Amino acid sequence: MTDTQSPKKSVVIIGGGPAGLTAAWELVKDGGSSRYDVTLLEATREFGGISRTVKYNGNRMDIGGHRFFSKDDRIMQWWREMLPLQGAPSYDDKKLGRHHDLEPGGPDPEVEDEVMLKRHRVSRIFWNHHFFDYPISLSAATLRSMGFILTMKVGFSYLWSMIHKLPETNLENFYINRFGKKLYSMFFEGYTEKLWGRHPSQISADWGAQRVKGLSIVEVLKNAFSKLFPKKKGKKKEVETSLIEEFWYPKLGPGQLWETVERRCRENGATVRTDAQVVAIKQSDGKISSVVIEDANGERSELHADEFVSSMPIKDLVAALEQGTNGDEKAEVPAEMQRVAKGLPYRDFVTVGLLVKRVRLRNTTTIPTLGNPPIVPDCWIYVQDPGYKVGRLQIFNNWSPYLVKDVDNTVWIGLEYFCEEGDDFWNMSDEDARKMAIDELTRMQVINGEEDVLDSHRERVPKAYPAYFDTYAQMPELIKYLDSFGNLYCVGRNGQHRYNNQDHSMATAIEAVENIHTGAESKANVWSVNTEKSYHEKK
Repeated sequence: MTDTQSPKKSVVIIGGGPAGLTAAWELVKDGGSSRYDVTLLEATREFGGISRTVKYNGNRMDIGGHRFFSKDDRIMQWWREMLPLQGAPSYDDKKLGRHHDLEPGGPDPEVEDEVMLKRHRVSRIFWNHHFFDYPISLSAATLRSMGFILTMKVGFSYLWSMIHKLPETNLENFYINRFGKKLYSMFFEGYTEKLWGRHPSQISADWGAQRVKGLSIVEVLKNAFSKLFPKKKGKKKEVETSLIEEFWYPKLGPGQLWETVERRCRENGATVRTDAQVVAIKQSDGKISSVVIEDANGERSELHADEFVSSMPIKDLVAALEQGTNGDEKAEVPAEMQRVAKGLPYRDFVTVGLLVKRVRLRNTTTIPTLGNPPIVPDCWIYVQDPGYKVGRLQIFNNWSPYLVKDVDNTVWIGLEYFCEEGDDFWNMSDEDARKMAIDELTRMQVINGEEDVLDSHRERVPKAYPAYFDTYAQMPELIKYLDSFGNLYCVGRNGQHRYNNQDHSMATAIEAVENIHTGAESKANVWSVNTEKSYHEKK
């Protein structure tokens, strides 16, 4: 039998977030649908997962903020092929006389929607009613805000940490080793507890290695020094991810990219099913044989395939395996694996969007911004001050002017709160959440009060952050069990219970598809994305 007569291999992909959609596109692009019969199952009616864009009354919200930057050249190329870089100034670039390196022949964002903007990143920390650069920089403004005595305490504390290294058995020691105890207590301890609901001493150091990467005071100094002597073009990937100052961004928010990918997958032969909740997974002879899907009406159907790519939360995946069968018998998931999966923790997330007439914060930077008076240029403002429940503010105007219906006369702010699904804050009414958000912004002196607020919207996001405590330490055993199913690939943030960035989630999918192409048995390449220290720190 010739290759052209070979039957197609069927692949079921669970989840329409960045990992699932990347896997689907990698399988069907360049005529891949002649080799693979691809079906993507999305439990909701939206694409992008937590990278989706929420549309509300003509304004758009980015859930959690998504900078499009990667040290992985494959991902950068992937993005620009899906949404080409801007070839003309955006609305705010024109009004403010800002200049970027425009892409010759690229689309004009004032005319076309399918375009990737180039944006300047500004983020700051709000602490003790002062603003500090984020990541922390040793600028004159930082030293002024801290004062001479506190600066000395921070300096000596850091020197002590260089001499007396602590065993990195938890996240607290990880931070102290890199910043000293004083800076840790100011900027990391309270915020980390706010984020995770646990003290850093109870959290695995793995989280710091994954998210903070190589960032330390030494890296901050090196970054500051490099600005005095800029490197030649093309060296940008060598900068720590946490220090990146320019990034790409889809004109209409991150969900626009994933909606584009979903459309192109369908146009290239993939089947996409929404409202398709996987409730049971059947197995046979050590492999996955089919999935049982429940639709919005509660009706069930079964889908057989040769290969399965899963980005659903691992605890839900194992629960679905428990509901399945092994041949004609009920599936037996080892009790210990059930316990580990059920114990994997998450931190959930609520965004309250407030559309306001103005903000009181003055732009004291050298970066021009829109607005009358001009709004601050920040993409994010991290609220490290323990006196507030809000963890971070997003100013959507600065991500893309096209996220805001009236970008000249209104400011669209997202207040990000970390919580547990089902707790008092999660269950709070929309009106009470709005009142709390307005109260916090007023106390922070960001707005004057209720009279400044024109509109609001609250969005709940379950399982936003895979957490690194409780049964997380036993993940290697669970990975071994899941990998024993030869045709099951776990990808993405929730699919691997790993706090991956968007690009890392995509890379896990690319690796999984490569294994499907080649028939490779080991899945080490899929699980090792974003674990190599060299990937984080130095190219």
